[in-house]
Amino acid sequence: MLNSRDRRLLQTILDGRSDANVRFSELRRLLRNLGFEERIRGSHHLFVSAEMEAMINIQPKNSMVKPYQVRQFRAFVIRHGILADDS
Repeated sequence: MLNSRDRRLLQTILDGRSDANVRFSELRRLLRNLGFEERIRGSHHLFVSAEMEAMINIQPKNSMVKPYQVRQFRAFVIRHGILADDS
């Protein structure tokens, strides 16, 4: 179940207008709240979900997520039908 902060972040990502403005800590929290398990390899944070048979890789650039990784996450969300309205 996503809280209102996570739903707002997910909606921002789905809107696709601010890929360079997604904070690393916020996307990391969202992924954990979606049920992903985090594994860290150097600067790579790998999020694995056996339930969705998926792996997502994000890296911080200063305190933000790299824009191309936000786009990859958006494609994953669309492909798996995860919506901001889902609770």
